[in-house]
Amino acid sequence: RGSSFTSVVAMSAETIFKLEERARLSEAQLKTLQDELTALQNGQLCASPDSAELQALITANQKLKFQLQHIKTKMTTIGVPDLMLSADENYSVDLYKYMEDLMQASIKAAFPEEEGTPGIQVPPPKAKKCGAYQSVAAMAIANRMRQQGVKTSPKDIAEKIIAAIPANNVIETANANPAGIINLFVKVSVLQQEVTKFLRKGALPPKAKKLKVTIDFSSPNIAKDMHVGHLRSTIIGECIARMLEFAGHSTSRINHVGDWGTQFGMLIAHLKDEFPDYKTASPPISDLQEFYKASKTRFDKEPEFKKRAYEEVVKLQGGDKDVHRAWTLICDVSRREFQRIYDRLGVNLTEKGESFYNSMMQKLVVDIADKLEDDETAPGRKIMWTSARPQTNIPLIMVKSDGGYTYDTSDMATLRYRLQDEDSDWIVYVVDRGQAPHFQNVFAAASDLGWTRGDTARIDHVAFGLVLGEDGTKFKSRSGDTVRLRDLLDEGVSRAQATTRKLQKAGDMTEAEMDKIGETLAYGCIKYADLSHDRTKDYVFSFDKMLQDKGNTAVYLLYAYTRILSILANDALAEYNIDAKAADVSTIKIEHPKEVALCQHLMRFAEVFNRALDTLLPHRITDYVYQLSTLFSEYYNSCYCIRKNKEGQVIEVDVDRVLLVKATGVVMKQCLDILSIDTVDKM
Repeated sequence: RGSSFTSVVAMSAETIFKLEERARLSEAQLKTLQDELTALQNGQLCASPDSAELQALITANQKLKFQLQHIKTKMTTIGVPDLMLSADENYSVDLYKYMEDLMQASIKAAFPEEEGTPGIQVPPPKAKKCGAYQSVAAMAIANRMRQQGVKTSPKDIAEKIIAAIPANNVIETANANPAGIINLFVKVSVLQQEVTKFLRKGALPPKAKKLKVTIDFSSPNIAKDMHVGHLRSTIIGECIARMLEFAGHSTSRINHVGDWGTQFGMLIAHLKDEFPDYKTASPPISDLQEFYKASKTRFDKEPEFKKRAYEEVVKLQGGDKDVHRAWTLICDVSRREFQRIYDRLGVNLTEKGESFYNSMMQKLVVDIADKLEDDETAPGRKIMWTSARPQTNIPLIMVKSDGGYTYDTSDMATLRYRLQDEDSDWIVYVVDRGQAPHFQNVFAAASDLGWTRGDTARIDHVAFGLVLGEDGTKFKSRSGDTVRLRDLLDEGVSRAQATTRKLQKAGDMTEAEMDKIGETLAYGCIKYADLSHDRTKDYVFSFDKMLQDKGNTAVYLLYAYTRILSILANDALAEYNIDAKAADVSTIKIEHPKEVALCQHLMRFAEVFNRALDTLLPHRITDYVYQLSTLFSEYYNSCYCIRKNKEGQVIEVDVDRVLLVKATGVVMKQCLDILSIDTVDKM
């Protein structure tokens, strides 16, 4: 069997090409002779219709076709199986992945010696004469063959690949353009299958192995205000957590707050001085940030206070009950303020701060003692070099000169707990890119120590850039201070409510409705402005740009969604019971080019989601939903759903097109939910 496979596959590409060429030449000669025969029968030529040459060509052509079909059948039997797309009512189909598998099988059949990639890409929506998908694999293969001295063109390669496409139920047709790019046209029946599934079942996730995931995001410091720097971690983290949950992963959302360290000594000492009855009455601290500044000033200027602060740290670490109560009171004040921010942004987190892992650090240092080295520059300090040394050239400092532990020790203890105690398959840290060398070291250490189970556990640092002001510098208040997050949200709400009032006609909404819509709009715009940028890069924060109702903004998307709701609420549709039809629909008509374009984009929902989750890049989803809204606008402007006469009376309702409107709304709403953007019923 192995010998047969090798011989048949090795000869497949060249043999099929030669046989096809001979068959084409034979058929051309055959057609010429048949034309002559027709002329003879019409009395235009004098020759015998029983031409020996004609009969010989017919026989040869039949033999060639038989040989060609035999080899194709043999190849399918031994190495290139049929690729049928099976319908699954519980998941959306990742057609991009299917196309990769299909083209990989085709390349293997046509060029078994090649190990190239399928080169699948999606052409721009307005590109003409292109398939729903394209493959540029032929261009790469032709280039490699030319380097080996084989003269061929990408178009010839592409045609051989097309000829080897396995039997399937997805591709309507395929062709190669002059440059050798393969166009793959999807059957309308496949579009109908997925679009009607959206109507019956909603926007479903693609099928995937379910994992246990820990995502660490937001992570503000106790006793300090959340500021604009926490905005990105919180917004990006919430979106990725929703992506993970939508995919069906068991997801733990962890807030790794900074609730431990020497700074708490000065806070506790100051608390005892300012509120001596703290043991029996909760101190009325209204502004913890100012409280922190006051304690820091005393710490820097009062030696006696500084000494007491260090003593309080020792007591806290030793478990002193009174000191622990003071620490808890300070943490509770911060927690309440953090929660107000999270409630406004719709963020859900479970707190498990640095203090949770404090008791694990000593055991960690003992367990990895043989991996630690003395730091020659600081007596008593213990360091650990990792396999990331060539990239970072920085060791992990596991023990300080005074015997204390560090941020590195804490993060290593945290990661070990998540991998070994919680048995996480995938851990995601949403932290600014400035921490990249630190996490590179920590992740490398985990792998070096064997914690990642042969690197089967996945660990990602979701790095993000800075928030910039419109002058291109780090975002600051007018006074030059760091902008508090609650102040930023307040300003956003105020601006959005003013914008909402400008856009409304008199009497359309009550004041309360406009305030509510403005608030929803503000948070949606702030989130979308962040998520619509590549998270790895800096972005400019501008209220004016994010509140525009044109272009790639939350306002534009929410307008598009409310337009869909308005269409579906049209009184003319009452008798058609669209919701009932959607729940039981088996197929819809897809004929107009704008219908096809919209349905093809709807079909891409699963593949875009998979790429966004795999790369942890939320802007892939914002790009998708923005393009969806523009395609929907083009569709609705070109394809009448509800036709009216000059008097405004409804004369025709195209139910299939209305159902397509509803399917678009289903997918758009799911995308906005993943982005953590609340919708409104009207604007």
